[in-house]
Amino acid sequence: MRRALLAVVALVAALAIFVLASSAGAQTSEPVIPAASWYLLGDDGDVLARHDADRSRAIASITKLMTAIVVLEHAKLDDVVRVSPEAARIGESTVYLRAGEELTVAELLRATLIPSANDAAEALALHVGRGSADRFVDLMNAKAKELGLTDTNFENPHGLDERGHVSSARDVTLLVRYALGIPFIRDALSRSSVTLPGGRTFESTDDLLTSWAPLVAGKTGHTRDAGWSETAAAQRGGAAVYGAVLGTDSRTTRNDALRKLLAYGLDQYRRVQVIDRARVYATAQTGYGQPDVELVAPRSVLRSIRVGRPLVERIVARIALTLPVAKGARLGRVEVYDGTRLVAESSLVAAEGVPDAGTWAKGKWYVTQTARNLWGIVT
Repeated sequence: MRRALLAVVALVAALAIFVLASSAGAQTSEPVIPAASWYLLGDDGDVLARHDADRSRAIASITKLMTAIVVLEHAKLDDVVRVSPEAARIGESTVYLRAGEELTVAELLRATLIPSANDAAEALALHVGRGSADRFVDLMNAKAKELGLTDTNFENPHGLDERGHVSSARDVTLLVRYALGIPFIRDALSRSSVTLPGGRTFESTDDLLTSWAPLVAGKTGHTRDAGWSETAAAQRGGAAVYGAVLGTDSRTTRNDALRKLLAYGLDQYRRVQVIDRARVYATAQTGYGQPDVELVAPRSVLRSIRVGRPLVERIVARIALTLPVAKGARLGRVEVYDGTRLVAESSLVAAEGVPDAGTWAKGKWYVTQTARNLWGIVT
């Protein structure tokens, strides 16, 4: 009776803390960045570096990330947009749209994101806002609130300097992280040029994208009030980081500063085997003198873990089994946590099968157990 009970009782392993990553070779002190403010976030949610990150500042064309997000939520890519005179009059960075010409939402979005065209952003805002840019800006601010951008207020869809049009290094980092999760935006920001109807080709203004291999994508901005600013993501060895530098004094300084910040972030992570298929995680009894069953993971799992991070392993497995046991049978589970965050999980399976003991083996086992019990009473 006792053995039958044990066969269905789960064993919860002690929450053993172990460090999977070494700090050797990692840059441990935060970098000094030549910018008014900066912010660096790991894909795991850890804040890796920050300076004056909540201060509201002009962000210039980084605004267009939110413009693209809102457009994609309220319009179809193949919708046709007729360019209004108001949009055609917008100056500075443009693709020279003409009043009355027609382009698709997809074409205008690429023009907005790649050469950072103000006229394309305005044309999209008027289309989605049904002729009202203010109505579109209301949608931008509502989305900012939904995303938790507490330092952000938009006044226009293109990012030209305007009183009250501000965000922060923290907020634009959260913004680029969200935006790059949208396939269309990620694809557009990864391109170096866009060709519009009539054979008009325009190059990307985000020049860091072609000069540093770990960079995934990002968005730059430059106005008098914003200075030279940029936000982007980088990835290496399975680790991803997101950062922003706002208010640098030149294009070169901006690019070097963001590269330095993101490189520091990537150095904080190592690729680690958090589940090992060669390891025996638990052993379960089978009874009747048959061999115990080793429980293993079907495959190894690698994860990028922050350097020096203690992880917690939790094992749930059967401690006694009913025969027969098939090789590969699922008999438990292992979970690995970084704090409260689950970073990896796997079933635990029987490494080898064990057949039923049979009448002879069971009889022999009962005789042996009876003899042992009698000897215990006598002695």
